[in-house]
Amino acid sequence: MPIKRLNHAVLFVRDVSASVAFYQEALGFRVVMSGPGAAFLQASGSTNDHDLGLFELGPQAGPSPAGRSAVGLYHLAWEVDTLAELQRIAVKLSEMDSLVGASDHSTTKALYAKDPDGLEFEVSWLVPLDLIDDETLAGRARTKPLDLAKELERYGAQTRGGVGVSIPA
Repeated sequence: MPIKRLNHAVLFVRDVSASVAFYQEALGFRVVMSGPGAAFLQASGSTNDHDLGLFELGPQAGPSPAGRSAVGLYHLAWEVDTLAELQRIAVKLSEMDSLVGASDHSTTKALYAKDPDGLEFEVSWLVPLDLIDDETLAGRARTKPLDLAKELERYGAQTRGGVGVSIPA
């Protein structure tokens, strides 16, 4: 049987409480279970048992060398339904001084941010299949800075993203 989807990711963090607070405030995750040095969070629109597991290593833990001096996971990506939600999250991440980038991958509009431990994650909106044309497909060859105002004007704030791509039509 084929893989259907990613069910959850697990991160090692310095301080579970700080990480829980961050993911709750930044992305609206909720705690579904916790214990000493561990927490399991679910995204507000998710049907997964949990989407993110956090395990505490303590303040002595060093930064992840992944991508700098070692192989490892670069980032996790979460999808939002609308550009209005992407814009709301962009504002929130900026206010939290966590937003580190915003890219237009043509078929995907993406924000990049870092959590309290410097672990990077992405929040993205996917152009629905019925709005992907030849120009949009060709645009995937080059990543550009995201102009969210332009994308809101082009696609609308409430257009449901990912339909026919990550969400059945």
